[in-house]
Amino acid sequence: MKILITGAGKMGSWLVESLCLDHDVAVYDKDKTKLKYLFHAHRFISAEEIQSFRPELMINAVSLQHTVPAFREVLPLLPEDCIISDITSVKNGLKKFYQSTGRRYVSTHPMFGPTFANVKELRHENAIIISEGDSEGQEFFKKFYGSFGLKIHYYTFEEHDQTIAYSLSVPFASTLVFAACMKQQDAPGTTFMKHMAIARGLLSEDNYLLSEILLNPYTLEQVEKIHGQLDQLIQMIRSKDTPGLHAFFDTLRANLGVK
Repeated sequence: MKILITGAGKMGSWLVESLCLDHDVAVYDKDKTKLKYLFHAHRFISAEEIQSFRPELMINAVSLQHTVPAFREVLPLLPEDCIISDITSVKNGLKKFYQSTGRRYVSTHPMFGPTFANVKELRHENAIIISEGDSEGQEFFKKFYGSFGLKIHYYTFEEHDQTIAYSLSVPFASTLVFAACMKQQDAPGTTFMKHMAIARGLLSEDNYLLSEILLNPYTLEQVEKIHGQLDQLIQMIRSKDTPGLHAFFDTLRANLGVK
């Protein structure tokens, strides 16, 4: 298959390297420095080069705020039967956009990133395929993600954003609060150092990615739950409520399946 990938960032580059051995892959990015080490693909820095390539599948791998503009730039240069797709972490508004194009489309979300995941060993990672897209496109990504041993889940656009609000917004918000209270310690404990490693990894991500997750329409409800739990914890600490804390710990163990 002839595949065009727009955006040669972390995920775009991973897609190029993962697909180029089995497919004819081209990658388009206006920043030619990002294309420097992508040797096994056609490298385009001008949108006009796309037209002669005639891809059968386009994977939009730019950041969320540039996703629709990137589509609008490239769509006039694609064959009518080319399937268009994205891998964004938040799908808000994309369903309406896809439907407005009149094109075949598929939307997915690989639930890992190069910062935290070992991209050479993805067996315990997950991927989401939006169930409302083109069946051929869905089948392509099912086989592609399946080749890495990823566990695949199917959600609608709305179900995806609801799930992401819980699975990403909660740990993101909790880690950001930890980082906001940070101060350097000469003798940090093991737990502190583990949290520090997570915080550093998270904050090495692009600002737009972090804001994409936090501005998900369903995030506020989840963050307000964190706020409510913190309020309860503060009250128990303030009143030195040992039985209350013990009951709270037991509830948390039950939540985590810890005996």
